[in-house]
Amino acid sequence: MSLYEKLNFKTLEWAEDHLRILDQTRLPDEVAYIDCRTLDEVAAAITDLKVRGAPAIGVAAGFGIVVGMQESQPKNQEEYTVRLNQVISTLSRTRPTAVNLFWALERMRSASQKHSDLDPKRLTRALLQEALTIHEEDKQMCEKIGEFGATLLKDGDTVLTHCNAGALATGGIGTALGIIYTATWQGKNISVFADETRPVLQGARLTVWELQQQEIDVTLICDNTAATVMKRKKIDCVIVGADRIAANGDVANKVGTYNLAILAKYHQIPFYVAAPSSSFDSSIPDGTKIEIEERSPEEVTFCFGKRTAPLDTKVFSPAFDVTPASLVTAYITEKEIQRTE
Repeated sequence: MSLYEKLNFKTLEWAEDHLRILDQTRLPDEVAYIDCRTLDEVAAAITDLKVRGAPAIGVAAGFGIVVGMQESQPKNQEEYTVRLNQVISTLSRTRPTAVNLFWALERMRSASQKHSDLDPKRLTRALLQEALTIHEEDKQMCEKIGEFGATLLKDGDTVLTHCNAGALATGGIGTALGIIYTATWQGKNISVFADETRPVLQGARLTVWELQQQEIDVTLICDNTAATVMKRKKIDCVIVGADRIAANGDVANKVGTYNLAILAKYHQIPFYVAAPSSSFDSSIPDGTKIEIEERSPEEVTFCFGKRTAPLDTKVFSPAFDVTPASLVTAYITEKEIQRTE
C-alpha cells in the first residue's frame, strides 16, 4: 500500500468525465465534494479556495483544461487552438502567485502541440492522459519529499507549521505535512503546533482537521502565539510549504511565513521549506519580483459571518509574503535536501 492510499480522503480526482474536488471552504464542519463539469466551475473552485495549495492548483488546472475542451468540443485544429488558448487564459487568472499553476498550464499546452496531428476528440483524450500523469507525478513527488524530510525528524520531535501544506494542498500526501505523515508512519512519535493562519484560517480549518484524520497529536495556536510557543515549548523545527521560490531561494508562501522565519532565526530553530522542484522559478531572480496576490477586504473585515471591523475600514490583505533565503535552513524537494548553511 502506498502512503497516499493510507489517507482517508482525496483532495481531487478525475471521476470518469469530470473533476471532483473536496470543497475545502466547508471544512471542518462538512466533508463535501463538488463536481466540476465546466471551465467556469473549475476556475471558480480555484479562485474561491475550494481547492488550494500550489501543487493541488497545478493538478486542478491540468484537469481544468480537459474539462474546458470537453465542454466546447471544437470541430477542427484551428478551433481547438483558439479554445485551448481561451481555457489557459481563464485558468491563468485564478491565482497569480502559485507557479505550479503556470507550470501545469504550459505543460498541457506543450502536450497539445506534441499531439497536434490528432483529431479533437483524440487530442482531448491525450490531454486527459497528460493531466493524469501530472497528478500521478505529484503523488510520487510528495512521497519523495516525505522520505527526505522524515530523515530530519527524530522520535519525540515537535514541529511548528503554518497554513496548510498537507494532502489538501497537493495531489498526494502533502509537502510539509507529508514529512510529518511519513515520519509518523515510520513509527516516530511526532507532535505538531499549527498556526491558525488568518484571515481564512487554513491552519485551524484544514491542517488541524487533516492531522486529526491521521490521529497525529496537534495543538492549534493563534498566529500571534508562535513566539511564545517557541520560547516556552520544545519546538524542534518549523516546516512550511511554498507557492513559489525565486532563483536566489527567496520563498513566497502564505502570509505569516516570514514572521515565523524571523522568530525561528532568533530562537535558533531550524526553518525548513518543503516544496516540489516545480515550485522553483528560475525566471524570477529574487522575491521582489514575485507577484503577490491581494485578497478581498471582506476576508479580513468579516469573521464567522459577522463584521469585525467598522464600515469603510481600509484593508491591506496580501495572500502571501516573501521569506528571504537567508532565513531558510534547508529546502526539501523530491530530489534532495538542499541546505543553505
